[in-house]
Amino acid sequence: MSSVIDGKAVAAAVLEECRSEVAELKARGITPGLSVVLVGDDPASHVYVGSKVRTCGDLGIYSRKIVLPAETTQEELLAVVHELNADPAIHGILVQSPPPKHIDEEAIIRALDPRKDVDGFHPENVAKLVLEDKTGFVPCTPAGSMRLLAAAGIKTAGAEAVVIGRSMIVGKPMALLLMAKGSDATVTVAHSRSKDLPAICRRADIVVAAVGRPEMVKADWVKEGAVVIDVGINRIDDATKKSGYRLVGDVAYDEVAPKCTAITPVPGGVGPMTIAMLMKNTLQAARQLG
Repeated sequence: MSSVIDGKAVAAAVLEECRSEVAELKARGITPGLSVVLVGDDPASHVYVGSKVRTCGDLGIYSRKIVLPAETTQEELLAVVHELNADPAIHGILVQSPPPKHIDEEAIIRALDPRKDVDGFHPENVAKLVLEDKTGFVPCTPAGSMRLLAAAGIKTAGAEAVVIGRSMIVGKPMALLLMAKGSDATVTVAHSRSKDLPAICRRADIVVAAVGRPEMVKADWVKEGAVVIDVGINRIDDATKKSGYRLVGDVAYDEVAPKCTAITPVPGGVGPMTIAMLMKNTLQAARQLG
């Protein structure tokens, strides 16, 4: 039988670590501060931001939520970012993605002080990830996925890993983390245009699915005994649910799970880790900025 990797339990353990770290920082006179900037009225983004603010409050991290109207201009948003860059009470800045279409998200990321870029998307932090420089910030979802593998006792050294997806948010940083010294996996990055994607996946001891396609990875894509980390979270219509939809990952869980040594569910797998690792990154920023 497969072992289900409980992301909620691992995230709770990470947040307890954060609680101790907050107390240590406050004893040194440092109150960690995180600002989350939200442009527009996307309902899902408001839910995510609310969760981040509540988690900060629970841990004793100072939080500042800035909600801007959808018609906010690029220049106005940049002015907010520059103000936060200069604010000593703020150690971490997160501009909720995706912004409205008229906002150049890459320009906003580049405008962030890389020392406060707790999402880990600024080019300076990307370079530090490549160089394995621990002073940089690792994107939260890949960092959380690595923590799940460690918590489940999965040995990555010498393992063949396939990452499905090549985004800067998950796929590319996940591959870098898996191949880094200490992880030592052999990594293939695959994507929608990869030739014979199921065959590539069948080679893998560890499959990380981060492609954004509901239940794309089927049982015949996965070899017996593989470990599967499902990063995807997708809504599909389901008339039997009160909400009218249900959440599924990029992996067809019911048919894939019986073949796996370990697998993350959706929801309750990688998702809870993202906010937990954001808190970790914010505390790292507070320590480094002092």
